[in-house]
Amino acid sequence: MDNTRLILIMALAFILLLMYQAWHEDYPPTPTVVSSTGTTSTPASDTSIPSAPATPESSELPSVESSASSSSVELPMAATARLLPTKERVYITTDVLKLEIDTIGGDIRKINLINYPVAVKTPEQPFELLNDQLPNVFVAQSGLLPEIHAPTHKAAYKADKLKYKLEGDTLEVKLHWQNDKHISVDKIYTFQRGSYVIDIKHIVNNNSDQPWKGRLYGQFQRAEVTLAGDSRFLYTYMGGAISSPDQRYEKISFDDIKDGSLNQENRNSWEGGWIAMLQHYFVGAWIPESEQKYKYYTNLQNPGNRHILGLYGPEQIVAPYTKQEFKLQFFAGPKLQDKLAELSPNLDLTVDYGWLWFIAQPLFMLLQIIHDWIGNWGWSIIILTVLIKIAFFQLSATSYKSMANMRRLQPRLVSLKERYGDDKSKLNQAMMDMYRKEKINPLGGCLPIAVQIPVFIALYWVLLESVELRQADFIFWLNDLSSPDPFFILPLIMGATMFMQHHLNPAPIDPVQQKIMLFLPVVFTVFFAFFPSGLVLYWVVNNILSIGQQWVITKKIAGNV
Repeated sequence: MDNTRLILIMALAFILLLMYQAWHEDYPPTPTVVSSTGTTSTPASDTSIPSAPATPESSELPSVESSASSSSVELPMAATARLLPTKERVYITTDVLKLEIDTIGGDIRKINLINYPVAVKTPEQPFELLNDQLPNVFVAQSGLLPEIHAPTHKAAYKADKLKYKLEGDTLEVKLHWQNDKHISVDKIYTFQRGSYVIDIKHIVNNNSDQPWKGRLYGQFQRAEVTLAGDSRFLYTYMGGAISSPDQRYEKISFDDIKDGSLNQENRNSWEGGWIAMLQHYFVGAWIPESEQKYKYYTNLQNPGNRHILGLYGPEQIVAPYTKQEFKLQFFAGPKLQDKLAELSPNLDLTVDYGWLWFIAQPLFMLLQIIHDWIGNWGWSIIILTVLIKIAFFQLSATSYKSMANMRRLQPRLVSLKERYGDDKSKLNQAMMDMYRKEKINPLGGCLPIAVQIPVFIALYWVLLESVELRQADFIFWLNDLSSPDPFFILPLIMGATMFMQHHLNPAPIDPVQQKIMLFLPVVFTVFFAFFPSGLVLYWVVNNILSIGQQWVITKKIAGNV
């Protein structure tokens, strides 16, 4: 095996990866649609509390109610604009969040992230993470069970007032619920300045002469959609995730929710953990108290194809004429690893660096240290690329020396090809004899490159997944390192550097391979034209450094370039 074959394999694997990611974007499992087939329910009632696993502990959870239909039913547009019931809205503004809470269930129906605009060109338009309208339904719900004497997310609360604004460091928003049996519940949301965490308390006041029994739950409802602005060339995960003592980070995809596999598994309750709904750069998460045992559940709710992921806690007793607090934390915001790690163990793993996370996380930490020093993510990427190149300098040198020696032998290899023609057996034997005589290892250029591949892949995911690089400014026209270069200048530079590397490498003997190698820079230039400019910047700098190192080594060994 020679260097050409390795490069071809690497290029093919990379192109296949891009095709696989593009296929995921083009053919998602089942996108949300306005029309509903089969089982439907009216938009006026939300009946999404799922049937939990059949255990005595969860027997009081109500079943999903629905009205069966024998034919496809297309809902009117007016009815499908909002699937969830609504009453009054409580509008809350902090320094980082703008959100709406509905008095039906106290659901968190909308959240806008003030410091994260939708696009660089519209800084006044904040990114909307939660929303209760089609097609991108994504809401957070919590409540108490059983429904017969506790407020679920279908209960009607009363609000003290409908508009709040954070003036100091802390803001409390209170909703009130009362039944006919001397049981009342205050649902209190607490916001802190600069925080994306919302503390939610359900205070049960038992003013009866009988003990009250119930449990706390929190859940997400989310439709499966392709979000506007997502790249068709770069696949990033959107769906659920959970954490438990058995598995620090486990994805619960929309398909998993549909088939109910999480409910079917015989899992015990556990202390700690969390559930989350992820998308590129942002996450919503329910975090229960760490000292209580919780179980997870899923369900699918129509219309709107809403996927439900939730957790519920242990049954607790409130003695007569006493009160008790039930606490949950809710996070809705950017995937800032340090903040997530402080909030709950393993929550920072929602920054999904893939199976090479153990390499990617240190790389990101180093990138962040560099950024703290110079204050620009573009220059930080360049410096990190230089540091990685220095770390692999000797390995790269070994590879380039092997390539230079192969280049020196190129005329003799061509002569062997002409001598033996199509007799590949004799040709290979003659080539091996030449390598042995010249003391050249044909694998010498392969292995050093192969060792570096995991680092390059890990850095690829760091630059793709880290929210810190979202809309990060660099220089000149590059005002968003998470978006493609609008003028395609960086991809063209990258293509040019690949052509230069092609001419420094030993040319393949086979004419077909020569044409493929010559065509590869064109293919990669087209692909990288749609990549985030931060990724392209890394490849450009890496190629330039590689060209310099390879040129010096080649000139030293061969006497010319």
